[in-house]
Amino acid sequence: MKRASSEHSPGRIAMLRWAACLGAVTAEALALHERRTLSSARGRLLAAERAGLMSRWALLADAPSLYAVTAAGVRAAGVHGIEPGRVSVAGAPHAIACARVAAALECAYPDHSVMGERELRREERACGASLASARLGEGSDGAPLLHRPDLVLWPEDPREPLPVAVEVELTIKAPRRLREICRAWARCRCVAGTLYLAAPEVQSPLARAIDAARAGERIALVAIDALDRACDPAATAAESTVAAPA
Repeated sequence: MKRASSEHSPGRIAMLRWAACLGAVTAEALALHERRTLSSARGRLLAAERAGLMSRWALLADAPSLYAVTAAGVRAAGVHGIEPGRVSVAGAPHAIACARVAAALECAYPDHSVMGERELRREERACGASLASARLGEGSDGAPLLHRPDLVLWPEDPREPLPVAVEVELTIKAPRRLREICRAWARCRCVAGTLYLAAPEVQSPLARAIDAARAGERIALVAIDALDRACDPAATAAESTVAAPA
């Protein structure tokens, strides 16, 4: 595996690792992540596809293509415990949004690192404990039923030991299910709080669920487009602030 990794530039390896941990990325997200132009990011992804390291998924009309790391890409990146990425038509909108949000969070919170759900799952499996997941109950075998966030913001400052869970909500869940998840996040003590980034049509139902769960002190609800303003170089400092829950 080390021999395969040495055949590629450090920049390509870093790109593959980032994509593998998120599951799939877009050229737009990569451009923001690497502070490149869109054409440069698209060229890098297409080159990785031609090399057999990434697969391209153009599943939705008028939407960005998604690029997932192949088995060869996983080996080249030296990533352990994460499978090659796949994208479905149903999951494509969420995957596009998560890639964009991950890159935008890196821009908005330069003093934090961003972890994807796939990477979190691997780390929790390795240590046998919940690191940033909410407990929904127990399974029939007594094992905890965990709800993992889409992304996790990890502080680099050791004085802030707890991460922030980040949920990307594009569609409306059943009210009961949403209340259960909000209650689980309200009880979760392995995170400093939870940041919900929601599409416009989801904000009202989600706000009601947060209120019903009495989770307002532990969950912050923010419009998903707020991150775009936070990463706009022309935005003012006041406009670019997205507060995470304390």
